[in-house]
Amino acid sequence: MQQLIFPDLYCPFPSQTNKYVDVLEEYSLEWVVRFNLLANESSYKRFCKSKFFFLAASAYPHCQLEELKIANDWLSWAFIWDDQCDLSNLGRKPDILKYFHKRFLEILNGAELTSKDIPLAYALSDLRQRILQTASQEWFDYFVVRYEGYFDGCFQEAVNRAQEIAPDVDSYMLIRRSTLGGYVFLALMEFCNSLIIPDSLRNHKVMKELKLMAINILAWCNDIFSVEREMLSGDVHNLVLIIHNQQNFSLEEAIIATSEMHDREVHRLQELELSLPSFGEKLDIEIAKYISGLHSWISANLNWYYHSGRYETIESLELNQ
Repeated sequence: MQQLIFPDLYCPFPSQTNKYVDVLEEYSLEWVVRFNLLANESSYKRFCKSKFFFLAASAYPHCQLEELKIANDWLSWAFIWDDQCDLSNLGRKPDILKYFHKRFLEILNGAELTSKDIPLAYALSDLRQRILQTASQEWFDYFVVRYEGYFDGCFQEAVNRAQEIAPDVDSYMLIRRSTLGGYVFLALMEFCNSLIIPDSLRNHKVMKELKLMAINILAWCNDIFSVEREMLSGDVHNLVLIIHNQQNFSLEEAIIATSEMHDREVHRLQELELSLPSFGEKLDIEIAKYISGLHSWISANLNWYYHSGRYETIESLELNQ
């Protein structure tokens, strides 16, 4: 396969890194080792090369150390599980995947651990306990619903693989917005930045549009940089590959088309930000902080691909059973 050339994606938002990034780098592996999450030394090496800590420190540049550690561990957990859904045989067995997701949601909702639970379940319980020391139960319930959406998306992708369904662009994007985990980590942004977002504001059409645009940007950026890995692994869940296969574009043309979609969405996001209504002084301050958080995520996501070795191999982070 020839070396692909990726276009420069438009990102007008500044790159920032949390002051605790060096502390986080050392800590991030400790948490994964403590819960014995990965099966072998090669998986731990791939975990280190992925530099999830750098993504966390860039996506949440202003939060305090304990909140940053929690955000980092959620990211690590999600990426490890994502590999099981995308690169292992589990990703073609929706019924088994559904069983795990049901159990994970039970744990997030407070179920006791048992000897039958896998290490990833113990790590999830640890995350729940730590985040509830600071977050309200009401916010955490909202967060868990976002996680349920992520699990539903992973299940639907597994159904597609099992039934050899190649989705079109529209049906793919409905699933992709869930499997990206964007709604989870934008919710986590509220926790990390101590934002106070009432449900009335979360459910406002403007806020929904801001989130949707940000998630599109994150997803299309990811699909560009992960396209080689997904081609080699035989996965069809990638916008570049769908455009390539279904619209009779060359692979290079499909990458350019996806990058143009990405850049247009960034411009649309900027335009929407300039036309926001006022919700009152206090809520306008929270919205400004929220938008700043979206900018941090978009910039962090793009910058991380140039530092991470995650997409250089199709080998997964093998899970310790």
